[in-house]
Amino acid sequence: MSAPWLRGAAATAVTAAFLLPASLLAAAPALAHAAQAPAQAPAQAPAQFPAQAKPAPATVAKTLFRAWLRGDRHAASRVAAAGAVSTLFSYPYRAPDEFAGCSGDSCRFVHTSVRVPGGLDGLLMVVSGAKVTKVYASRHLVKPSAAAGHLFDAWRKHDRNRGLEIASTTAVRTLFRTRHDPKGVKYFFQGCNSEPKGYSCAYSYEGGAMFMHVRGSKSRGYEVTSIGYVAD
Repeated sequence: MSAPWLRGAAATAVTAAFLLPASLLAAAPALAHAAQAPAQAPAQAPAQFPAQAKPAPATVAKTLFRAWLRGDRHAASRVAAAGAVSTLFSYPYRAPDEFAGCSGDSCRFVHTSVRVPGGLDGLLMVVSGAKVTKVYASRHLVKPSAAAGHLFDAWRKHDRNRGLEIASTTAVRTLFRTRHDPKGVKYFFQGCNSEPKGYSCAYSYEGGAMFMHVRGSKSRGYEVTSIGYVAD
């Protein structure tokens, strides 16, 4: 290959370079860098599917409530734990007719046209993430002793919401002023006796006794409306 030909080829290349658009010449370093980048691209690429935002507790609770109204256990089980679904689908009263909002992760549905026992007045759903983990519900208990026992068990477990299933807010407030101590004083159930407006269910302990005043009937259900104490 002759030297004149080489000089001619070089000249042609230089001329061609000057004929390229200025934008491509300016982009040349970036294009060269991009050609070397594929090995690093996977580590730098943004996530294709961003994490879904956590749903609001009200959204989760209302989804479960609507599934219950439809009688759709399968749909309910997608947004609630098995125990929550079981409690909800065994609710003894007609559906609450008002959404009372959420306090933190706890959402309430209440009755405005029917009277049910207890201060809960309907349903309370506890939401964690995208699921209802627990449902508290107004109870229909047909014995005074059952109402007293339910409230006492709630106090023993330090569970106010469970107490409100069967007792007034006043009774729950009174009982929960003190914390049950499993290593402390022992309580003994002494049964229920009639009194002018209902029943009085007694728990004795060393130094005194606690009386749960129960109102209601077998058809309406019983609830603890107030609590009193006597000292020996």
